[in-house]
Amino acid sequence: MSGICDGRVVVITGAGRGIGRAHALAFAAEGAKVVVNDLGAGLDGSASGEDPASAVVAEIRAGGGDAVVNGDDVADWTGAQRLIGTAIDTFGRLDVLVNNAGFLRDRMLANLSEDEWDAVIRVHLKGHFAPLRHAIEYWRSESKAGRGVDARIINTSSGAGLQGSIGQSNYAAAKAGIAVLTINAAAEFARYGVTVNAIAPAARTRMTEAAMPDAMAKPAEGFDEMAPENVSPLVVWLGSAQSRDVTGRVFEVEGGKIALADGWRHGVPIDKGQRWSPDEIGPVVTKLIGAATPPEPVYGAS
Repeated sequence: MSGICDGRVVVITGAGRGIGRAHALAFAAEGAKVVVNDLGAGLDGSASGEDPASAVVAEIRAGGGDAVVNGDDVADWTGAQRLIGTAIDTFGRLDVLVNNAGFLRDRMLANLSEDEWDAVIRVHLKGHFAPLRHAIEYWRSESKAGRGVDARIINTSSGAGLQGSIGQSNYAAAKAGIAVLTINAAAEFARYGVTVNAIAPAARTRMTEAAMPDAMAKPAEGFDEMAPENVSPLVVWLGSAQSRDVTGRVFEVEGGKIALADGWRHGVPIDKGQRWSPDEIGPVVTKLIGAATPPEPVYGAS
């Protein structure tokens, strides 16, 4: 196999099913060697006894590609370290980290338990940070040793993290954190030859089928806009050498659409030149809101 990622070594978390599986197959089709990470967990993160990562590896190898299974918990510090080590020990290097793993524990905020909050923040947000942290340790050492680094991190945020989502406050908060983690890491890692970008995908997965069954239904015919395979071409390109000038960006991708998501920006201020008194604030806020672009609606809000 050869393509735009020929010879590159890629770690993909949560790659046993859905979007992660699509990424693994797409990278392999473009010549990459792939570490397929998956715990085989259920939708709520509980043990399922399944081993979907092995099936993905078998599929890649059947097509002439090279891949290996990793079953570590990406939100466990030592597990994430082993994951990065799997790529280096097996293939001799690491070029791309795709952070994709996650699960849902949806509930309205007023009913959300501490455990449901902690579990989702752990898997999504720490599950991005821990592999990223061990990967940059390797790339920083390579850079300081004078060995050229042209590496990529692609994180997975969500529309829920950009606009919010009713009944998914834990998930939305984690995905918002991932978006900011992305731009922060991009600024810090540029000196080592590492770019960091994120995607906010819309596609059919176990998570989205449960949360939005009507929107995720397969069409009887024609282009399947929600197929997870639609997301992967952008991710593969971001993992290639061709993307070295792109960093610190969040891309929305759905079907055949790709867009840049613009984050928080400084608004035009009203400056009194001295301290305001509380009774002056109301008209100022009214004027600021009147001049601003309305925010995107929260998903699911009436």
